Amino acid sequence: MININNESKHNNKRILTEQINLSSNDLDSKSTNEIVNIFSEADKEPQKAVEKAIPEIVNAIDEITLRLQSNGRLFYIGSGTSGRLGVLDASECPPTFCTNPDLVQGIIAGGIPSLTRSSESLEDLSEIAITDLKDRNFSSRDALIGISASGRTPYVHGALNYSKSINALTISISSVPETDSTLNNDIDIRLITGPEILAGSTRLKAGTATKMALNIISTSVMIKLGKVYSNRMIDLSISNDKLMERAIGILFDIASVDKETAIQLLEKTNGSVKLSLLIALSGMDVIEAKNLLNHSKGNLRTALIMFNSD
Repeated sequence: MININNESKHNNKRILTEQINLSSNDLDSKSTNEIVNIFSEADKEPQKAVEKAIPEIVNAIDEITLRLQSNGRLFYIGSGTSGRLGVLDASECPPTFCTNPDLVQGIIAGGIPSLTRSSESLEDLSEIAITDLKDRNFSSRDALIGISASGRTPYVHGALNYSKSINALTISISSVPETDSTLNNDIDIRLITGPEILAGSTRLKAGTATKMALNIISTSVMIKLGKVYSNRMIDLSISNDKLMERAIGILFDIASVDKETAIQLLEKTNGSVKLSLLIALSGMDVIEAKNLLNHSKGNLRTALIMFNSD
């Protein structure tokens, strides 16, 4: 039996993500070319939405970085598409930046099974989110990004309220204005993409904008944590042939070493591109380079500045 709460019974105002997109009226009568062009035009909106939210995104990046530098962790939490996007972004951090899987975590209502099978009813249970966070030992040292396109998901509201109550850094990402939904947070990221091509299907524009924002946030945090030099991933995990070739290419591009030398360096450093680069650029041995990286808090650029100033 469907449970309709009093707010749903008496509130006929449609929030932005549920409104009708006039540009896609009679979509089912359009040609394939017309449908694709409608989508192509609509998908310009997520970029605009992210651009308008730059100040809040910058604030989120700086504050998350401070938490992670102080042994905190970053959590994404959401249900449905929002939850899946958070889990996806979190799962990409270990292979891309060689982070501990615990550092950035994605939580979705219903757990792992919800990644492939819908469990929409669970998004209405705010208390489950608190249990999910407690199960991960979520604490005041950590940062939380609660993702809800509608801004009304009880599961996400429960997580945001709990996070605020224990003084963790609390960030929300939604795709509706404050007039549609008030969220309990420290940083409020609003990605306003307007009505969807399919009314209410927030896996479309809202999902695209959310994916863009998460890409920017996690990558920028990792840059600030010293996992990038210039525009290269110097903390990548060499787990297959493609990544080995990428590592060799990075050593060639930055340190001008040939393939054979690059392989020898990677063997010496147990596959650490960052340490291999420091050795190649400084001429230090492994122990000296490790010590310098430790003193520079794992930042290659800082380590090179320290080396060249001696």
